[in-house]
Amino acid sequence: MKRRRAITLALAAAPLRPASAQAPAPAGAAPIQVASIGGLHFGGEVRTLSGLPVREVQTAAGGPIRRLDVNGDFLVGQMYAQYVKLANPRARHPLMLWHGGGLSGTCWEDTPDGRTGWQSFFLRQGHDTWVSDAFERGRASWPRFPEFIQEEPLFRTLREAWLTFRFGAEDGWALDPARRRPFPGQRFPVDAIENLGRQAIPRWTTTNPQIQAAYDAYLQRVGPAVIIVHSQGCNFAFQAAINAPDRVAAIVAVEASGAPDPARAEVARARGIPILYVWGDYMDQGPWPAFRRTVDRFMEAHRAAGGRGDVLDLPARGIRGNSHMIMHDDNSDEVAALIQAWLGERGLMRG
Repeated sequence: MKRRRAITLALAAAPLRPASAQAPAPAGAAPIQVASIGGLHFGGEVRTLSGLPVREVQTAAGGPIRRLDVNGDFLVGQMYAQYVKLANPRARHPLMLWHGGGLSGTCWEDTPDGRTGWQSFFLRQGHDTWVSDAFERGRASWPRFPEFIQEEPLFRTLREAWLTFRFGAEDGWALDPARRRPFPGQRFPVDAIENLGRQAIPRWTTTNPQIQAAYDAYLQRVGPAVIIVHSQGCNFAFQAAINAPDRVAAIVAVEASGAPDPARAEVARARGIPILYVWGDYMDQGPWPAFRRTVDRFMEAHRAAGGRGDVLDLPARGIRGNSHMIMHDDNSDEVAALIQAWLGERGLMRG
């Protein structure tokens, strides 16, 4: 039998900086011993187009004019995930990192100001990691528009990110970094908000069924898994736990912006799955009081059904200044360490 050889890598993806720049590994950190890296697509279905006109196009500068017939069969609804498997993992299950709305799996790699992100952090803690792009995001690819998605996509401005992600008040936003006035004690690196804007991805409001179906297919293939999930993605993780509780070992819901309605969802099906709810600061801003009430209703129903729901409220722990983008804040590793401790307490690490 051929022996699998481990690859030694100091992982630090840097999609938002010049190629010559690298995010440094933590001081004194040993290289990460990696067994394999790869990527897969999950879900999707064949959809057929007919009756559309044939066009003539030039697909490459200086190339020939070609006939383009778009009538035919397409794969629609698939998602993508890249895995990094360790030579000697210490976690009992793979760790999935699911992104929020208008973002992709990039948000788990390096931070906008160039520090190593949570993917590298949890690899160093002994987790095989799976970083995914949901349907119509990143490497999952877009479907044809408007034939397969009728609604036009939504695009987030830098100003909207400033407000929705709780970086500062409306009158504190300015395109000039020198004029920006974040909330007092703000931990997000607001001078690097342009790098966050570079990773923003259009989104739709009508694709939730396809996104959920792809996540469910993903878990069927890779799970049982621990899911660390952010913002919009939390609703998909909670529903995935209800749909297939045997495929979800635990959920860490970072700043959830929604959850299934307990009056309609069979929340009790997920009662065996521990959930950690993580909240940052400035929660009285914008839509966040309403978002949190929705998530708290789900948490209370999950607890009432016999489930375990723990809350990591950072300000209540004396940790102030965290934005909605906790994994990018300047204390991101401190918060990740608290999450790692919770995973250990839930018995999800090997002794």
